[in-house]
Amino acid sequence: MSMSSSVLVTILFFMFAGCATKPQILHEKLPQTYLLPFEYEQLNRWGEEDFDALLPIFEKSCVSGRTKQLYGELCDEVGKVDDARAFFERSLRPYKISTSEGKQSGLITGYYEPLLLGSLQKSERYRYPLYAVPDDLITVKLDSIYPKLKGLRLRGRLKGNTLLPYAAREKMADSDATALCWVDDELSLFFLEVQGSGRIELDDGETIFVGYANQNGHPYRSIGKYLIDKGEIARDKVSLQSIRAWLHANPSRVDEVLNANPSRVFFQERRQSATGSLGLELTPERSIAVDRRYIPLGSMLFMKTQDPVDHSPIEKMVFAQDTGGAIKGEIRADMFWGYGLEAENKAGKMQEPLELWILLPR
Repeated sequence: MSMSSSVLVTILFFMFAGCATKPQILHEKLPQTYLLPFEYEQLNRWGEEDFDALLPIFEKSCVSGRTKQLYGELCDEVGKVDDARAFFERSLRPYKISTSEGKQSGLITGYYEPLLLGSLQKSERYRYPLYAVPDDLITVKLDSIYPKLKGLRLRGRLKGNTLLPYAAREKMADSDATALCWVDDELSLFFLEVQGSGRIELDDGETIFVGYANQNGHPYRSIGKYLIDKGEIARDKVSLQSIRAWLHANPSRVDEVLNANPSRVFFQERRQSATGSLGLELTPERSIAVDRRYIPLGSMLFMKTQDPVDHSPIEKMVFAQDTGGAIKGEIRADMFWGYGLEAENKAGKMQEPLELWILLPR
């Protein structure tokens, strides 16, 4: 081969190699998601996964129609699988999730199932309402009119024939909302809204499970960012723990800070512990919340991040079973850590880099 031919081959190689790694929209059910095809050999620690533990989680997820819609016949086969690893590798191919600009790293935070003390009766101790969905709240699914707005909803209340915005957090006392119960800690109630579900230990000894039912239509605003912008907490020090400590140390400013988030979550009683948007009980350290505009609920993913406490690597399969008001973007997730103090500690501190691969049928 001549020198000129060799140079030409080299140039063509890099041209096509560049094209091969350019993220593209590759799946009709992910119309806004840019993907890069991968092989399992390229996934670190894939061989260390507990594949047998994944099967029952996938089988449970297949109860949801959203999961069946994405994985089809695999949901029928999962109960008959003998070799879990072979099943996943034979049936699914990993695709790395990217942004349209080619960015392949994002952010993962954490959430947990909190425990609050409460009562069915309002009293001096139990005076903070955990609201049910108000009777006058109107919810309009915008994709019923504009299909491109899939997943978006308009919320408000009617005044005559006009749909008006529903009351923001600081005006909720003027709304028609009723309380499911009353709790004794305003800050714990606020963080319950952020988590989306939890347990209420009532003063009669009963424990009830509550979960997200709707919200008032106002956008979620991070009070952590509010405190950063006010110069109260350094950006690299923000966590659930530091925010709670600051609020305890500044009781006169609690209303100011909480009302910086106009969103208010409404709850309903549940028959089981922490439940995600698929209506399924979440699995600690395996269930994540995602932005459904880019990642379908019910999908299986492989993620790469690190432990928020000891910074050890976390590279394993997870399941998109939940959503959240603060979870926006292609490479953005919220990891469910479970119930208890250790779960609260890890969830509150988790602000880690994230890479995601979605596993789609071959």
